[in-house]
Amino acid sequence: EKHYVGVPCGIMDQFVCALGQLNHAFMLDTLHQTFEQVALPDSVVVMLVNCGKKHRLAAGDGYRTRVAECQEACKELGIDSLRDLTTTDLPLLDKLPDLLKKRARHVITENKRVLDAVEALKKGDMGKMSQLMSDSHDSQRDDYEVSIPEIDSLVESSRHFGIKSARLTGGGFGGSIVALVPKEKCSSWWAAISKENPEASLISTYGV
Repeated sequence: EKHYVGVPCGIMDQFVCALGQLNHAFMLDTLHQTFEQVALPDSVVVMLVNCGKKHRLAAGDGYRTRVAECQEACKELGIDSLRDLTTTDLPLLDKLPDLLKKRARHVITENKRVLDAVEALKKGDMGKMSQLMSDSHDSQRDDYEVSIPEIDSLVESSRHFGIKSARLTGGGFGGSIVALVPKEKCSSWWAAISKENPEASLISTYGV
């Protein structure tokens, strides 16, 4: 994918395609290349919705720019990877220029959200999981700045409906959202989303 398609990507998509299981979240530690299957509760359905605007990560410079900005933040901080830092290290980011600070803050806090999400799913705490997904989207929108108005509109429509567990998924700059929706609300949720976002399309649902 890096050399043929031209996207400076990581290994997550390939891992999940090869090893992911239906009705499970996939916890991947890319540093150590270890993984864990985390069961999703039977009460929710994974909904994937395309915003109607295709992202072109190989052709555009946005994704490459984000990768370069994170690398520059590491260089400024004297570390090999932002993975070397945790949320307790966030004050160290104050030495960075504002733009790099935002990029690094997203990565560090997102890593923490992933770990917290695993624990929330294992405990069946969907309230916590919903808040983590909501916070994740806000961070992608405000700190990492990879969302677009069409994606934000889908997320806001879900929040208006009462479902906070919706976020941008993928590399950003277009594409889709993923949402965890209670089974009994799937039809009404999609009816509300599609009414407010007529260009959107329901890609698939898992768990029905």
